[in-house]
Amino acid sequence: MKHNAPICIFVYKRLPHLRMTIESLQKNEKAVDSDVFIFSDGPPKNINVQDVANVRSYVRTISGFKSLQIIERDRNFGLANSIIDGVTQIVDQFGKVIVLEDDLVTSPYFLKYMNEALDKYEHEEKVISIHGYSYPTPRPLPETFFLRGTDCWGWATWKRGWQLFEPDSKKLLRQLEEKNLQHSFDFDGTYGYMKMLNKQISGKVDSWAVRWHASAFLLDKLTLFPGRSLVNNIGEGDSGTHTKSLTDFQTSVAQTPIVLADISIVEHQEARKAYVEFFRSVRPSLVRRALKKMRSVLSA
Repeated sequence: MKHNAPICIFVYKRLPHLRMTIESLQKNEKAVDSDVFIFSDGPPKNINVQDVANVRSYVRTISGFKSLQIIERDRNFGLANSIIDGVTQIVDQFGKVIVLEDDLVTSPYFLKYMNEALDKYEHEEKVISIHGYSYPTPRPLPETFFLRGTDCWGWATWKRGWQLFEPDSKKLLRQLEEKNLQHSFDFDGTYGYMKMLNKQISGKVDSWAVRWHASAFLLDKLTLFPGRSLVNNIGEGDSGTHTKSLTDFQTSVAQTPIVLADISIVEHQEARKAYVEFFRSVRPSLVRRALKKMRSVLSA
C-alpha cells in the first residue's frame, strides 16, 4: 500500500495568509492521513520578532493531520536556504515530498492529485516533479500535461528528482549560455528567468525556484501540470517578502478531481504555447505597474 507523501510547509511571519493555507489544506480528504512538517524561519536580528512568535503560537494549535512536526529555526535562514534544507531533510528520510509555502490556498483535491501523480510517475526518470498551480490561460489546457523544467507554487518531487538540484547559479547560467538555451528558458522571451538567475548571482534576489527550474531545464526533465489549477497564490502585498503583485496570476481552484489519464511523457507544445501567450499578455500590465511606481517615487 502506498503511503501519502509528507507535506512540508514553509512559514515565516504572515499569520493571516498561513491560516488560509492551513484551513484549505485541512479540507483535503487525504489530510488526516498525511504527515505535516512545518519549517518556521527565525527573525533576522530584532526584526519581525512578534510576527514570528504569533505564527509559532498558531502552528502549535494545528490539528486535522496524521501528525504534525514543527521545526523552529533558531536564526533567519531566508526562504531559499530554508526550503533547500527542509526539502533535502524530508526527501532523504521519506523519498518524496509535497511542498507548500504560507501563501498558497489549495483545492480540496490538491493532495489527491499530488499523491496519485507521485505514485504514477515515481519510476519515470524523465519526470522530475509534479506541480499544483496552472496559469490562467485564455486557451483551454489538457487535463494534465508536461512542460520542461519545474515550477514552485505547490509542488512535489522524489529524492531522485531533488538530488539533481544544482545550487550554483553561475554554473547554471554558464551552461544555459553554452547551450544557447536562454530564449527557450525564458518561454520564448516572455518570462524573465534569465534576468532572475542573473539577479540571484548578483545577490539582488534569493531564489531557490529559478535554480530548481534551471537544473531541470538543462537536463531536459519534465514536470506534470494540471489543466485546472489546484493552487492559488494569495501572497500579494507588502507582507510578501519576495512577491509584490500577483493580480494577473490569480485563479480559482478546481472543485472536482483532476483525472490522471495516461499521456505521452513529452513536453506538450500546445500547452507551452498557451503559457507563452499568457506571459506575453501580462507583460504590458507589469510594465504599467512599474511605471506607476516610478512616477510615485519621482513625485514624492
